[in-house]
Amino acid sequence: MQDSSLTTPSPLAGDPTRRSRGTTPRAWAWTGVVAGVLGLVSIQSSMALGVNWEETAGDADAIVADLAGRTGTQILFHTATIACALLALVFAAGLKRRLDAQAPAGSLLPTVAGWGLVLVSVAGLLGSGLDTQFLFGLGDTALIVPESGAFYSDWVATIPWLWVGAGVAGVALGVAALRHAAAPRWIGVVGFVLGGIALLAGVSPLQYMAGFVGPVWLLVTALGFALGDRR
Repeated sequence: MQDSSLTTPSPLAGDPTRRSRGTTPRAWAWTGVVAGVLGLVSIQSSMALGVNWEETAGDADAIVADLAGRTGTQILFHTATIACALLALVFAAGLKRRLDAQAPAGSLLPTVAGWGLVLVSVAGLLGSGLDTQFLFGLGDTALIVPESGAFYSDWVATIPWLWVGAGVAGVALGVAALRHAAAPRWIGVVGFVLGGIALLAGVSPLQYMAGFVGPVWLLVTALGFALGDRR
């Protein structure tokens, strides 16, 4: 009689979908690290664009003239903001997959965490969306309507700062980690603290203040998954 074990292929043989233990990919987490750094660069360069706001406040011509001399900062802001927005999507997908692996079946927490970061991505996309119109146009201020230039200054100082979605993601991650052990506990604590601050700032009239905390949460959390997650 022929031994069926010799003729029946092993379910593990040649199956590229199966991974050996200890080979959980971490590229998504490192992508989040880069996104967090770029988020910090975006916020800092946005602040640099309005560094003279006290001297130019209420004077549209002065605002446009001040922006016209900051082309390099504008390019840095645009590049960092849109790159962060795109990389945040990768981290969002990886975070959802990571939480799905250990969260209770059917839990909404992984989806909420992922979609919170999608909101961050949308804010970055919209926040950099007017750069094409003004980035090089400010090189010839005669072509710029002063009031439009002043509006652009307010736009880049507000919309890219709307990191309230990071607060949503952080709190959802905190619940998943501390209640369901779906992630390391310390990452959950960071999610509750930094994410909670970003969330509270985001729902307040000073919602742009979430931009100070959101990128920090993203950077610390992504580093945690990249270096400290033993799963």
